[in-house]
Amino acid sequence: MKPLSNKKLKVGVIDLVHKGPTKNLYARVMHANLASIMPQVVATWCEQEGHDVQYICYTGFEDLSKELPKNTDIIFIGAFTQSALMAYALSSMFRAQGSVTVLGGPHARCYPDDAVKYFDFVTGFTDKDVIIDILNDAEQHRPIGLQISAEKQPTILPGVRERWKFIETTLKKAPYMKIVPMIASMGCPYTCSFCIDSVVPYQTMEYEQMKEDLRHIAALKKPPWVGWHDPNFGIRFNETLDAIESAVKPGSLTFVAESSLAVLTEKNLKRMQNNSFGGLLPGIESWYDMGNKSKASRIKGLERVKQVAEHSNMIMRYIPYLQVNFVFGLDSDFGSDPFELTKKFLDLSPGSFPAYSLLSAFGEAAPLNLQYQEEDRVLPFPFHFLNNHLAMNVKPKNYDWVTYYNHLIDITEYSFSWKAIFKRVMANSRGITKGLNFVRAISHEGSGRIKFFKTIRNNLKNDPSFRDYFEGKTTQLPQFYLDIIKEDLGHMWKWLPEGALYHDHKAYLKKHESSQKLRRVSS
Repeated sequence: MKPLSNKKLKVGVIDLVHKGPTKNLYARVMHANLASIMPQVVATWCEQEGHDVQYICYTGFEDLSKELPKNTDIIFIGAFTQSALMAYALSSMFRAQGSVTVLGGPHARCYPDDAVKYFDFVTGFTDKDVIIDILNDAEQHRPIGLQISAEKQPTILPGVRERWKFIETTLKKAPYMKIVPMIASMGCPYTCSFCIDSVVPYQTMEYEQMKEDLRHIAALKKPPWVGWHDPNFGIRFNETLDAIESAVKPGSLTFVAESSLAVLTEKNLKRMQNNSFGGLLPGIESWYDMGNKSKASRIKGLERVKQVAEHSNMIMRYIPYLQVNFVFGLDSDFGSDPFELTKKFLDLSPGSFPAYSLLSAFGEAAPLNLQYQEEDRVLPFPFHFLNNHLAMNVKPKNYDWVTYYNHLIDITEYSFSWKAIFKRVMANSRGITKGLNFVRAISHEGSGRIKFFKTIRNNLKNDPSFRDYFEGKTTQLPQFYLDIIKEDLGHMWKWLPEGALYHDHKAYLKKHESSQKLRRVSS
């Protein structure tokens, strides 16, 4: 860490929840509740160092021309990969105004070698010392920015009380449900090769800080929900629930968390119910493969469907809202079975809300991505479409593209038919979960996605150049995708840097091979 600077900086912090303007109903209800913790943490650390901070959580409904930080010395932007082009455009604009720009978040970890072309700093693991070093430097690094990272994830973060001014401004944008982001642990003890957290050592955060945060939220006149941002909540289940129960009375706060089926035993679910857990988001991923987080991981096919459906129904006897996550297009998938088995699951567990992801390789996010790049199966889709459903940037091993999209359309239509929506709504016990299920089904996850998938399928059938892009025969981006990017970025399109639409989709492999070569030489 560099010596402290006495210069007081004007700092801007932008949390890009969405990648461009939207009028989507689900986005209106939920985007403000998807705010990330780290942009709030960075804003707090900057204030603690004596700097002036302007913070904005961009949900897609704000007028950026009015809400963006003004007259800044340095801008921190947090972004997932789907928002990378918006982040790049914002960086370009702020750089033109004389600001130093910093990128953090998942995209910075997944594609650091691309991001340094458009930012002065790109962060990996980020603790307070990293932020102080950047603030003390606060200089332009161009044409290639600096990559800076801590050795590991921080063990202490500013709590809810310290972050409250930034949390509160974001909650005001949520019209109905209001969710405060918290985290009880980082990293993951599982070693799933498809997951960005599989290579991050598991650690719990300080329980005393967590207790203080919960007490602060519970003391509010109208306490919001608490959304746990852990990659897998409750790995150390008893210790975590002990901390919750010692901080607040059961029923005083409502929680939502992403957890694994292996953690969600009936004994644990009873305890969660007693502590007012309102929603859980476990990953099923596949009926044949992907991970070791399910008690049914050694069972495959129909037997696994039956066991997981029974488990899901048991969860819903204790927890009002259940989202189950699937990935389609895995190397273990073949024929219609993965899709037909998912239909069977929905028949057996009608109250579960299915969230479908297309197999995607996010740069350096996971060890498995090296294999996909070695096999020349990764496609150069612009970052804008890498959100697990707008594009699948890994060529499927066992499907041609038209057949694959036929199956996607079929399962999506089955899952979000009026019959399925009605059964799902009726199977949920609380009004707020009924409403959320309905809104999701009739917006982008239901009818909107079906329409989009059908457009992709038709283009694959009728446009040879479109099909060639999917087959990896050309890197020329189809006009269809270019038009979407232009529309989504709106007036920010003019600020998109030259070359930002394209990235080296084999950068991870090249870096790995270069590193291996250096090791061989040095040994």
